Parts: sequence; C-alpha cells; structure tokens
Amino acid sequence: MPGLDGGAGDILGDWQDVVIMDMERETLEYDVLIIGAGPAGLAAAVRLGQLALEAGKAPSICVLEKGAAVGSHILSGAVIDPVGLDALLPDWRQRNGFSFVEVSEERHLILDEDTATAIPRALIPPQLRQRGGIVTSLGDVCHWLGQEAETLGVDIVAGFAAVEPIVDAGVLVGVLTGDMGRDRQGQPRANFSPGAAIRARYTLVAEGARGSLTGQLETLFALRADGSTQKYALGLKELWRLDPAKHEAGLVIHSAGWPLGKEAHGGAFLYHLPQGLAAVGLVVHLDYRNPWLDPFAEFQRAKSHPALNEFLHGGERLGFGARTLACGGPQAVPDLIFPGGALIGCAAGLLDPARGKGVHGAILSGIDAAEATFAACMTGRSGDELNEYPQVLGESALWADLQAARNFKPWLTRFGTGWGGAMAGAELWLAQLGMGIPWTFAGAAPDHIGLRSRGESVVPNYPKPDGLYRFDRTSSLYLAGISHEENQPCHLHLHDQQVPLQVNIPRFAAPETRYCPAGVYEIVGSKDEPDLLMHSANCLHCKACDIKDPQLNIVWTPPEGGSGPNYRGM
Repeated sequence: MPGLDGGAGDILGDWQDVVIMDMERETLEYDVLIIGAGPAGLAAAVRLGQLALEAGKAPSICVLEKGAAVGSHILSGAVIDPVGLDALLPDWRQRNGFSFVEVSEERHLILDEDTATAIPRALIPPQLRQRGGIVTSLGDVCHWLGQEAETLGVDIVAGFAAVEPIVDAGVLVGVLTGDMGRDRQGQPRANFSPGAAIRARYTLVAEGARGSLTGQLETLFALRADGSTQKYALGLKELWRLDPAKHEAGLVIHSAGWPLGKEAHGGAFLYHLPQGLAAVGLVVHLDYRNPWLDPFAEFQRAKSHPALNEFLHGGERLGFGARTLACGGPQAVPDLIFPGGALIGCAAGLLDPARGKGVHGAILSGIDAAEATFAACMTGRSGDELNEYPQVLGESALWADLQAARNFKPWLTRFGTGWGGAMAGAELWLAQLGMGIPWTFAGAAPDHIGLRSRGESVVPNYPKPDGLYRFDRTSSLYLAGISHEENQPCHLHLHDQQVPLQVNIPRFAAPETRYCPAGVYEIVGSKDEPDLLMHSANCLHCKACDIKDPQLNIVWTPPEGGSGPNYRGM
C-alpha cells in the first residue's frame, strides 16, 4: 500500500528477508514507528490514524510494545487529568471503553507515626487540587486506546522489545528487536529466531521513564548537550478490593511525612476506584541518602498508618507492581527531536512534578508529535527533524504548567519536605496569581550521587510481614504475574563485576538488595568471601537499579520480548 504521502515509491508494510550482521533478519517498513504502547505512544498512534482517515490515506503505522500485551507493563496511580483524553477522543466518556469514577473528595494529610493532620483545602494551591480528575486503571485505558488504534488501521506488535537503534548517515531509520531463543550463555537454542529490523521514515519513542532506547539516543544525538540530568522517583502500588462498607468511590488521599520523614521525599496515596477497588501506594524519590532505606519495606510500613489502614481492614490485596517515574521538571527535559524521530511522554520527562501527573502530558505530547509527523509525511519529508513538535509543545498550556512547577523538585531536594514543600507551595500560589518568580533552579545532581556510607546512616527498624497489610516480596511478585524464560541471557549487566564486592558491600551495605523492590539482588557466600547473585527472573522492569546504583554499575537492558510483569487493572 502507498505511504501517507500517497506517493508511488516503496511499498510499505511488506516483509522481506535481508542479511544483517551475518544473520538473516526479517525487515518491516512503515511510515511511522512508535516505540511503546503506553499513553503517549497510543495517543500518537490514534491521532495519526485519525489524520490518515481524514486525508483518505491508508495508514502505515506500527506500535512496538515489549510487554506480552498492551497494558501488561503499564502501572500508574492513577488519578488522571482528562484534558488529554478530551483532546484526543472528545466522546471518550460515551464510549464506555474503560471503568472510571470522577474525583468526589480529596484529602491532603501530613502524617506522623500515629496521627494525621489534614491540610485545609484553602491552603492547597489550585494546581494540586484533584477536582475534575478521574480515578481509573491506566492499564485499562491503554488497552482501550490500543483497540481504538487498531480500529484506525494501526499495527500493534506486542511481545517484541526495541533493543538497538538503526542509524544511517546520522539519521534514525528504525530499530532492531531483540533475538528470541538464546540460552543463558547467549547461544542459539532450537527455537532461536533473530530479531527483526523495523524501519520507518520517522520513529516516535514513547517507552516511558529511563527507557533503554532513549538512553542510547540521548548519547548518539547528544540530546543532553546542556548537561541536564533527569530526576526519578520509585512508585510502588497495590490493588485492593475493599470491604464495601469502607469503599467511597472517587475519594482521593495523598499524604506526606511518615513513614519517610526526613529520610526521603515522597508520600503515600490511596485512591478509591470504581467497583469496590482501591489503589494504595508509596512514591519514594530516588535521591535519598540513607543506604539502609528500603522503599518496599517503607511501603509495607506505610499501610499500617490508621489513616490508610482503616480502609484496608477487611479487604483483599489483588495486585502489586512498581515503576520509576521521571520528575525533574522542564529543566530536566532533553532535546525532544533528532534526525528521524522524537521523544514523547515520560521518555521525554514531561510529568508535572508538582501535580505528580504525567498521563495527560503523555497524551498531549503524543498528539503534538503525531500532527507534526503526519504533516511531514504528507509533504514527502523523511528523516529530518520534526521542528514543529517542540515548537507547538513549547507554546502549549501543558508546557506553561511545567514551567510553573519547574522549581518544585529542586525546592524539595535543597530544603527537604518541610521547608522545601512550603516554599514550593508558595511558588505555585504566586504562579497562580500571575506573579511567578523569575529564577529557575539548575538541575540537581543525579540520583545515585550523595549516598552516605553505611556507618553514617541510621538502620530503620522495619516490622515483619503480617500477611494482612504488610507482605513479603515473594507473595507480592506472585501478584505481579512475572514471567521470564529462565534459560535466556541475563538482561542486567555489570560494567565491573568487582564493584558490588569492593564498593557496594563494604561502603554502602549492598544497597541494591534494598532499592530493588523485587529482590533481584542478593548477597551470598561468607562475610569474608561475599558474592552478588542476581535473580533476573524476578525483575519488575522498574529501572530503579539502573538509576540508583551508587557507581552506576548496573545497566538494565530489555530481556526477551514479552518477559516481565503481567499487570491487570494497574
């Protein structure tokens, strides 16, 4: 079929065999390739399909998703600002494609170990209020958006990870997918199948925070030539079915303070979903300094607080997961475009750090990038820079909101949750009144910098699992539905095998055994001859290890396609 420009050039969408790197690969060609079936990637796909339909052109669009199915790797709170969905599909409420409830009540709490102090609504900056938001499962939203995209003629290829960019003469022209059927030593098994080469005129990268392909592209195209650094937080979440007597559909609770206190920035949340369900979780910013801190254990402890526990009593835990999110603000956003492609959504770092919301920004950036890409295809362009995309984004209400919140994370980093939070809130109020401050804090140090030594830090006293509200990692991972082929190459790589033994253990008491919520890393052997054992089959693909290792010694790469968690309703 012809491409979006209607020309009579290459026939797109046909498979052909080529020889690449001494092995026979299949090659598929499209006008537009989208990496990641999250809200940004699917919004871009839907918008491209809409534009192609309006123009009477046959779409040639592929969405490549590393999860086994659309939504299987998607995890978010989620209270969503519907502005993105309204722009993409104005009648989405009437479609009834997924279950949701509008926010009915919100509570902002400051916790100590036993009590909760409510922040008066009048003191909450309007930007942080949840009215108008919807409480839902982002996984369900993405599943529905995937169906909408397929209805418009978009090809969604799940179970295949983009592992390497294809660059020709300084232009991104596609990606290689990972090989299937290699054993632990990397040797082909009987079912071996080499990865495919998927080529496109333009590639939109929407693989979420700390994507492995994004990192390669940032280096190849010097997208952080200004020296900017992204900041990250780790979000941990459980899905619960509540006692009907305790369920209040649309109730949204956010808290700060205990259990993290002064040890880390972040806070707990509890969202009452439709159908008697609730999402409970904890967000921990990864620039914490105490190497003994264990985000998973902090989350389990948080649920014992009366302000949260009263809702969980008599309920049942149904799901668990974890994922990092980019929260550095606009000063941490890299260059968004490069020859042949663009970064969108959380791959670009477009989460609003003050609101803690990224879904609407992901969808809106996907729309903007899709419109710029479609216009380029229609005029016969290929492989150049999509300059229209950052220009439109930079003039949008989304970017204005990001600019207003640009100092939110730096205030916390410099002055802590107390004074820093107060100053961040005051700046948001000034912005709301049209009196925004003129300065922008420079980006802070990377999250792996500044970890204190084991002897300089207090060891937390974490309570043991009780099987009612506090759980162990093993039972939690079971609920995540993790599936990894055991006999495949380890997707976690160490730059230096000796760093864990010579640096991490003696200096930091092996923090990888705690910052990983999935228990991937274990110290075995004797005290005199320790060794690091990696249970890669446990991996939740959260990317915390790739961010927080004090020497940046761990590199996360995509495992065999379709591996990882299988989230349902998360």
